[in-house]
Amino acid sequence: MNVRDLVPWGRNDRDLSPSAGNDPTNPVLTLHREMNRMFDDVFRGFDTPFGAMSRVYGPTLDIDETDTEYRITAELAGLGRDDVEIVFNDGVLSIRGEKQSEKREGRGISERWFGRFERRVSLPDADESGARADFRDGLLTVSLPKTQRAREKVHRIPINDPSATTH
Repeated sequence: MNVRDLVPWGRNDRDLSPSAGNDPTNPVLTLHREMNRMFDDVFRGFDTPFGAMSRVYGPTLDIDETDTEYRITAELAGLGRDDVEIVFNDGVLSIRGEKQSEKREGRGISERWFGRFERRVSLPDADESGARADFRDGLLTVSLPKTQRAREKVHRIPINDPSATTH
């Protein structure tokens, strides 16, 4: 007897070897398929940049910085301007709100998030007196200018060309 005869799959990982048969009632093969399905379901999405849990905490943010300002854009589809609160305190921008769940008939799958959320972004060099917010087409954009001191602290560092120097 060859050891390969004991393995219920072939080199192509999912192809059953001829010796194991394709019996769907085989309890060992059924358990194997169900375990594979369970792990596939649990770990689906972990190959994304922030893993499968990236959407659990609420809306996604884009944070952009220039020499003169910060711009934070939050994706808030399904919310209105009255559903969101923006607070700037001690150099921290907080965007909070709540997205109410909708009544659904029957069964299905929902990948949208619902419930309370709060996202915080530390912006110690932001000038709160010039802050402004726009809400359009489900996108909230908050712009905060940098303080004068922060703008003056910007120092450009020249990059040397190593091919121009000789040894």
